[in-house]
Amino acid sequence: MDLYQLFKTQTPIIGVVHLLPLPTSARWGGSLKAVIDRAEQEATALASGGVDGIIVENFFDAPFTKNQVDPAVVSAMTVVVQRIQNLVTLPIGLNVLRNDGKSAMAIASCVKAQFIRVNVLTGVMATDQGLIEGEAHQLLRYRRELGSDVKIFADVLVKHARPLSSPNLTVAVKDTIERGLADAVILSGWATGSPPNLEDLELACGAAAGTPVFIGSGANWENIDTLMQAANGVIVSSSLKRHGKIEQPIDPIRVSQFVEAAHRSWNSKGESKSIPSVKLHS
Repeated sequence: MDLYQLFKTQTPIIGVVHLLPLPTSARWGGSLKAVIDRAEQEATALASGGVDGIIVENFFDAPFTKNQVDPAVVSAMTVVVQRIQNLVTLPIGLNVLRNDGKSAMAIASCVKAQFIRVNVLTGVMATDQGLIEGEAHQLLRYRRELGSDVKIFADVLVKHARPLSSPNLTVAVKDTIERGLADAVILSGWATGSPPNLEDLELACGAAAGTPVFIGSGANWENIDTLMQAANGVIVSSSLKRHGKIEQPIDPIRVSQFVEAAHRSWNSKGESKSIPSVKLHS
């Protein structure tokens, strides 16, 4: 399956729904209905603004557990994703923070979502949750056990983290794809809302050798023209929020502005800039 088959475009824009704090998290507010209502509003705003896919994250559950989340989080995210699927027909992905790829795979497989994001698939990263080790071995075998075709989008040298080994971007990209079997890789800046630089994107695309490379943070309607010179797609959140503030809900007007800016950029170059042979691993 290629990007066009999954997203109906070779250059997908994936908007993020940041869930309000979920049960057992430090700031859980006691109402799952409030979580669902806001998620539905944000998903609708993203879809009406023209994004090509949506990814759902337990973003406001910080401070995060580094690996497995509580079963209540899995249950809540499953319910939320199903409610979103009742409202929009876009491809849906999951990111269970900080690094619970197995729970993300379980939810996605059960609700027939299309992809997951995994912050650390390979290698070892020093993070604010402690040392996080990639678990590609377990995740890939779990996907096989489930008989699932959910795609794995994996961060490379993920934000809010530092690698323990030498941070060689080319090696990290190749390891994530060739040894971790990621279906796509994601490159971010150093923190939420911080963009990767163009040079790093170009290095990542060269190392990826045809596997899709996504911008994972910091994209806005002012820089998307530059960033997409060396990427196949973008995951965007902060710049779509009201007043550009991460804690605010999605602003449908800002979504439309971003989508229009991205389409203008791609139309001026011709969407054929994305290599048609780009594939996701089966």
